[in-house]
Amino acid sequence: MKNKQPLYDETGFENIEIFGAREHNLKDIDVKIPRNRLVVLTGISGSGKSSLAFDTIYAEGQRRYMESFSAYARSFMGGLERPDVDKINGLSPVISIEQKTTSRNPRSTVGTVTEIYDFMRLLFARASEAFSYLSGEKMIRQTEDQIVERIMEDFKDKKLMILAPVVKGRKGHYRELFVQLRKNGYSRVRVDGEILEMTPKMQVDRYKIHDIEVVVDRIKVQEKDRFRISQSVKTALDQGKGLLMILDVKDKVTHFSKVLMDPLTGLSYDEPAPNTFSFNSPYGACPECNGLGKIEKITEEAILPDPELTVSKGGIAPLGEYRDIWIFKQIEVLLKRHKLSLSVKVKDIPREVMDEILYGTDKPLPIPSVKYPGTDWNLKFEGIVKFLQKQLDSGTDKTQDWVKNFVSSAKCPACHGARLKKESLFFKIDNKNISELSQYDLNGLTQWFEGLEERLSDRQRRIAGEVLKEIRKRLKFLLDVGLDYLMLDRPVRTLSGGEAQRIRLATQIGTQLVSVLYILDEPSIGLHQRDNVKLIKSLQDLRDLGNSVLVVEHDKDMMLESDYILDIGPGAGIHGGSIVASGAPEDFLKQKSLTAQYLNGKQVIAVPETRREGSGHSIMLKGARGNNLKNLTVEFPLGKMICVTGVSGSGKSTLIHDTLYPILNKHIYSGKKEPLAYSSIEGLENIDKVIEVDQSPIGRTPRSNPATYTGVFTEIRSLFSNLPEAKIRGYKPGRFSFNVKGGRCEKCRGAGKELIEMDFLPNVHVDCDECKGKRYNRETLEIRYKGKSISDILDMTVENAVEFFAHLPKILRKIQTLNEVGLGYITLGQHATTLSGGEAQRVKLAAELSKRDTGKTFYILDEPTTGLHFEDIAHLMDVLQKLVDKGNTVLIIEHNMDVIKVSDHVIDIGPEGGAEGGEIVCQGTPEEVSQNKKSYTGKFLKPEL
Repeated sequence: MKNKQPLYDETGFENIEIFGAREHNLKDIDVKIPRNRLVVLTGISGSGKSSLAFDTIYAEGQRRYMESFSAYARSFMGGLERPDVDKINGLSPVISIEQKTTSRNPRSTVGTVTEIYDFMRLLFARASEAFSYLSGEKMIRQTEDQIVERIMEDFKDKKLMILAPVVKGRKGHYRELFVQLRKNGYSRVRVDGEILEMTPKMQVDRYKIHDIEVVVDRIKVQEKDRFRISQSVKTALDQGKGLLMILDVKDKVTHFSKVLMDPLTGLSYDEPAPNTFSFNSPYGACPECNGLGKIEKITEEAILPDPELTVSKGGIAPLGEYRDIWIFKQIEVLLKRHKLSLSVKVKDIPREVMDEILYGTDKPLPIPSVKYPGTDWNLKFEGIVKFLQKQLDSGTDKTQDWVKNFVSSAKCPACHGARLKKESLFFKIDNKNISELSQYDLNGLTQWFEGLEERLSDRQRRIAGEVLKEIRKRLKFLLDVGLDYLMLDRPVRTLSGGEAQRIRLATQIGTQLVSVLYILDEPSIGLHQRDNVKLIKSLQDLRDLGNSVLVVEHDKDMMLESDYILDIGPGAGIHGGSIVASGAPEDFLKQKSLTAQYLNGKQVIAVPETRREGSGHSIMLKGARGNNLKNLTVEFPLGKMICVTGVSGSGKSTLIHDTLYPILNKHIYSGKKEPLAYSSIEGLENIDKVIEVDQSPIGRTPRSNPATYTGVFTEIRSLFSNLPEAKIRGYKPGRFSFNVKGGRCEKCRGAGKELIEMDFLPNVHVDCDECKGKRYNRETLEIRYKGKSISDILDMTVENAVEFFAHLPKILRKIQTLNEVGLGYITLGQHATTLSGGEAQRVKLAAELSKRDTGKTFYILDEPTTGLHFEDIAHLMDVLQKLVDKGNTVLIIEHNMDVIKVSDHVIDIGPEGGAEGGEIVCQGTPEEVSQNKKSYTGKFLKPEL
């Protein structure tokens, strides 16, 4: 019985052993990965790293977890496919931390995702002090006995009435209320400050706002009547839901309350609960913006874009040019009333007339009837804004999309972006409300929580102890992964892939799990070299807790600090999928693989001999002050490769994405996105095209693929429809689309695969048995070009397609660009869902680069090296350098030293992240930046040069 398997994998194996992995492009490989170590998986982009880490190891871990449920439970969940692998030993429970999993929900913020905000809500619900928003006084609450004592002391020997408030500031006639009160034996009420006897059928004015109190008792305060007074106070507090008023002979009102109440004005708050501070709950959210902090507003600027135009020539944008429609007739009559006509320019219409056009008028407009000549329709005009608002609230989807062209979002006027209702913002701890704390960066927040106990009262300290411990623990983990510049109210959808991943990493470290296999996908994205040390330390901490950490990564420091490196290659796609080198870093450096050569310095990305002079023109942006920018004036020299650098959170994205790009986009294409605050910009006449390539995925359905995304498929379809055989059969380009009826296989609707649902076993995707995975029906596949059908073309790799279409310049240009950015190994019809992050971004890049450049184009790239190996970066830089050689400008936001050292001009923003950033530390050639003592980028750039 020697070879009996141990019960637990944890004790049985010191390696994760994988036998016969064949998923995607993996070449039936056997791998051993040491357990409880920090292991880096590296290799050229598309070589099969993700196939091994996510599609094999993670998928098998997930499947084993699902298998642990009963067959009955599994039938509801839909199973997971078994990855194409013979056997995996030594696998622990797997947690993957990917980049794609960020939420697009505007309600999801850094605070809610990390749970820090939830703990702060608890803290404020239990330990905060309430203040009145009317008088600023501290709110008080009293017990029944305290109220009776106060009455006996303050009103001794005075006559008074004890009142219970039943209606506070509301409209209505309240007939039923008066009937009910009479039934309960009350005879007097105080309505709007006046004492009245109750009569049968009594009611008040339905359309006015009323305050109504019941007179519970009239009494002279004497010691002998203490029992009666305390009974009346109890009754009044029951009737008034915890509130009571005392009215003395001089008509002076004093308020008392069992709940929180302002002694001066009688304002009362409900008891605070955690959801009082939640902007996702109706109990806490600002009623105006529903807790979003922003409202969508139809703006006058969007409705009247060009004041030089006349009304009939489209001066009022939503209406367009004059047509014989009802709304134009109304406006014509309205203008005629003010002695104006439709041919008046928008700028010449007086303000009060424009207000009537936009916001409507109560005076009826006499509009001549076509059906009954000589008579008029007298109708009120509701105004353009109201009409658009109506469509926005209740129109069809298409109409709503159209109205959105005239909408811009503005800060909510009620809560000023704080997201919470008024009362919630007046609960404070140490003079700060919860919204003010959410606007601190995590560094500042940590400092505020330091020594908070000394600033609290004894009672608060006892309540807050445990909660503060939890909050500090979570803040520490976030600071440890280099996120000290984020704020709790920052929406998650504005974070980069790397930031979102590091937040999840911090949350995972916080759970303190052991014996787990963590798989991370390039956590260093968007992280400056300086903060890399912190990230590596966090991963080593995870390992030291007793976990195995597997990181898919191209970062030099990460590889050298790891315990073991696996290099997959040698090429990409069909040329990859094998293990080319492996071992501890010191052994790995002695090996011959491409990665090892880049690490040991045998291969390098060369620094150019000279830096470009540029075109002599530049774009000058002045006074940029969005988010954390400190009134910057930046010059972007044209005709150069510009690199914008700086630590994470220093303001790079604010400057480029949120300020510069919207300005250029608005200038050239009349884009709708509003730039953040800036003073002025000069030099726009020197560019005539702007192109931005960011990191959003290219499509989340299997129907999206490189051929459709780059637009080359349209050209290929029209090529096929022009073939003689296709013309004889009358086939149009639509016949060759797999997304519409006609040419596609109807059984799988052009997907090429079918989903077989198996109740108790995992669902499987199988090739469609009618078209055998070819996506088209037989007739369509009979049309051939050079012996290849449309389906064969989709299965062709980019490399082969370049040769195949060599003599068709229109098609070749787009495919050639895909090849140049290093995607020669993918097929034209590869599902977008199977592309890695780096591949998807390069498909986008290729789509943009294949468009004709004008020699005056301004390209903006956001970390294009994401997911790229050293060798891929070299290819990519060649493509970009060619663009700049033609006179275009390429601006790159980047942390990668290999890119920074080959650029012509570096703009370094910093010095720190968050509030400490937003200034220009230095700018100039890489050599000049590397000499600057203040620049963190310079420090890391120096050894590279």
